[in-house]
Amino acid sequence: MNLAIVLSVLGTLLRFQGYIMLIPLLVALYYHESTIPFLIGIILTEITGTFLWLRYKSDDEWKHKEAFAIVAFGWLTATVFGTIPFIASGISPVNALFESMAGFTATGATILDDIESHSKSILFWRSMIQWIGGMGIIVLFIAILPKLSIAGRHLFRAEAPVLKEEKLRPRIRGTAKILWMVYLVISSLQITMLHLAGMSLYDSIVHTFTTIGSAGFSPYGQSIVVFNSPLIEAILTLFMFIAGANFALLYRTVYLDHTSIFRDEEFKFYTAIVLVAAAVLTLTLRYDIYADTFTCLRYAMFQVVSIITTTGFASVDFNLWPDSSRIVLLVLMFIGGCAGSTSGGPKVVRVLLLLKYANRELFRSIHPRAVKNVKFNGKIVPDDIIHQTISFMIIYFLIFITSTFIVSLMDVDIITAFTASIATLGNIGPGFNIVGPMSSYNSMPSLAKLVMIANMWIGRLEVFTVIVLFTPEFWKK
Repeated sequence: MNLAIVLSVLGTLLRFQGYIMLIPLLVALYYHESTIPFLIGIILTEITGTFLWLRYKSDDEWKHKEAFAIVAFGWLTATVFGTIPFIASGISPVNALFESMAGFTATGATILDDIESHSKSILFWRSMIQWIGGMGIIVLFIAILPKLSIAGRHLFRAEAPVLKEEKLRPRIRGTAKILWMVYLVISSLQITMLHLAGMSLYDSIVHTFTTIGSAGFSPYGQSIVVFNSPLIEAILTLFMFIAGANFALLYRTVYLDHTSIFRDEEFKFYTAIVLVAAAVLTLTLRYDIYADTFTCLRYAMFQVVSIITTTGFASVDFNLWPDSSRIVLLVLMFIGGCAGSTSGGPKVVRVLLLLKYANRELFRSIHPRAVKNVKFNGKIVPDDIIHQTISFMIIYFLIFITSTFIVSLMDVDIITAFTASIATLGNIGPGFNIVGPMSSYNSMPSLAKLVMIANMWIGRLEVFTVIVLFTPEFWKK
């Protein structure tokens, strides 16, 4: 692997990240708040980035190994330097790293117990990095920085692995630009609708950042509960659902073929899961807690969409619900949104492929001589894709089990350890018990927080991009 290439690109990314910090700096100036946290962040980030870019500048050819390293270490580097404003505002280093990682990976798991006590500019930064991380740091840089588009296809695939690479334009930079265009249009639409529904402009922007990014940070400790507005909840539910869909599919539906979304198997399965889960949860809530059917449907639909899209917003404290209701949300934590969306988790398409594969093997056990292929959207899925999907799920669950075991050894109850592990690995945010939707991860031991930080990093890059760094073969020439 050519380390000079990796360090040079990391330098470029850091220089751009320094420019991004100018935005919350302007927010601090607008609200007459201290600009020191962002000035320190800009200076340190720009100096480091410029040094790496000048010292290791290289025109050598990029390969797969460099792409994996740039993406994995790019996210980690962005997270580390993203902690500077948090640390400068008085948050401890470990907690700042946790909050920054939860931000950039669009996880939404927070360590802040007193969210409202922090400045609007810090909370704006906290939400903005979720919006950037939702679509993808590398995808953004490919769209904006011409040099990265040279090997953009390797970077794109390392950051956002899907069944088939989306080619909306011949050049990967064109595809990245389109994805960000769709992202911006949807974000602008949601900001407008939330503002018209009664949110302040500030709240509309930060909640849009964390909705479209499938992230979940809110500037309020009680999340969406503080608004107590069915209209706002309906708007958020709609845009969370949109954010959980494939953005390339949305583009094709609007601009190329209006019927493509109705033919896409993953989207249809995604919609079916949401509707069935919401119906089941509505029935359990009607039986166990609420007497009003509309209230049950309101809370059920919001929480189902929030969890399956890994957004993590809460319009009610579902941690207080009985197990019959919470089990529905727990199952959704192991699914996630669609491939090509801003959602985390294993993704709907992988679950669908495994079900199709299981059905094929069951058919073969009855008809051993029959030929039956696994098909997706009318096309035969190659066996190597099936094997890759199975490998992903095996590694994903091994990481989840290991994480749960390690955290449970730290005097953390098993429900908390179990749900905190899947909530961070799946980039969901809240879990159950002490990491419920109205709580934070602050009470977790420092070592457990580090495990959760690793989970978020691994989960956001869909396992392989990070895990491959720990194999001896990766570092061999």
